[in-house]
Amino acid sequence: MPTKRQPTVAFQGELGAFSHMAAQKLLGRHIRLLPCTRFEDVFQALRADTATHGVIPIENTLHGSVHENYDHLLEFDVPIVGETSIRISHQLIAMPGTKLRDVRRAFSHPVAINQCLGFFAAHKDIERMPFYDTAGSVKMLKEEGPVGAAAIASAAAAEIYGGVILKRNIEDDRRNFTRFFLLTKQKMKTGPRSGAWKTTLVLSIPNRPGSLFKVTAALALRDLNLTKIESRPLRGKPWEYLFYIDLQGHQQDEATRNALKHLSEITSIVKVLGSYQAVP
Repeated sequence: MPTKRQPTVAFQGELGAFSHMAAQKLLGRHIRLLPCTRFEDVFQALRADTATHGVIPIENTLHGSVHENYDHLLEFDVPIVGETSIRISHQLIAMPGTKLRDVRRAFSHPVAINQCLGFFAAHKDIERMPFYDTAGSVKMLKEEGPVGAAAIASAAAAEIYGGVILKRNIEDDRRNFTRFFLLTKQKMKTGPRSGAWKTTLVLSIPNRPGSLFKVTAALALRDLNLTKIESRPLRGKPWEYLFYIDLQGHQQDEATRNALKHLSEITSIVKVLGSYQAVP
């Protein structure tokens, strides 16, 4: 079982994935890491207590929200206790001895490949090869040694698996960031609060004119700043939706408490998924 002194952090991907980097940014380098194949496996590890914490991506500045994880947050009921963002910088990585002129295939996650289209346009002789994970593609190079192959992943993945960076920062947009949530079932320390807090909640509203306006009005009347709203289909009820909302403030603040009470009167479902601060 995980110890209290050393958190065990589950994340999707292999060592060297951007989620690995986010976990260390959130909890420090002295943590135990539990790589998982799927996002759902991260939540299952938390449910089974094989991990004390989980780190999941929730939003990318170029590709938008990770919809699957919004669904898991509701299903598994594990609180959000922190967030951070990681700049996504992609490197072309190969095993020692492979030169850029030798590369004919580049493996990586489809999202990473789509973020490097300019590189592929400039290197038309390199074929795009979708893979399940960015860091996992570097691990595959090390274990299988395919000829004329490279991977697109983080600099950390190159270091972990003994790769050589053939070309740095091949992403199309340098303003590419992914936002990550920190999850845990462990009780957080209570006490006086300071600094900026955010709260994420999910709600469902009647399919009637003005329903969403009433929700936003309940927040606006209390000067609560809504920073994000995301809709997801409500399973079992075609053409009805859940709305995930981020707002500035802690769920125990008076204004937020009053807003939540108001929302409970005008929605069919309202649930707080967590109040948390960002790690810069």
